[in-house]
Amino acid sequence: MRRQQRKAPVSKRATRRDTARTVDYGTLAEFRYQLRKFLAFSEAAAQKAGLTPQQHQALLAIKGFSSPEPISVGDLARFLLIRHHTAVELMDRMTKLGLLSRIVDVEDGRRVLLKLTRKGEQKLRTLSKIHFEELGSASPALTRILRSFQRAQAR
Repeated sequence: MRRQQRKAPVSKRATRRDTARTVDYGTLAEFRYQLRKFLAFSEAAAQKAGLTPQQHQALLAIKGFSSPEPISVGDLARFLLIRHHTAVELMDRMTKLGLLSRIVDVEDGRRVLLKLTRKGEQKLRTLSKIHFEELGSASPALTRILRSFQRAQAR
């Protein structure tokens, strides 16, 4: 004979809260669409600049998170949501392309820190300008979507 699985008890309070807070699928779908649209734009822009999307993301992470000190390969892996050895391979390819340089950490000789070269800085600057322009054109839709999320949270 099969044992019947027990369901976890659900409090009346949780049930009322769940029914009171409905999901706005349209707004969520629009948000995902806007994100995908921006990512597609970003990938195409990186390709046009002679970079892979991951290389562009790495340049941005290295520049954006290197304040006040340079980031390590491990930091890069964490920011890009990739494994450490994948970040090492990416760093090797980007170093060969002249986009970044490695610096040995003076406090811990085992750590490798990353810094953009002039070429890396120039590529990132060019891409960042057009990304800001694209975000500017997407801003009204994103603002509307985020306001809708805020109103739903307030209920």
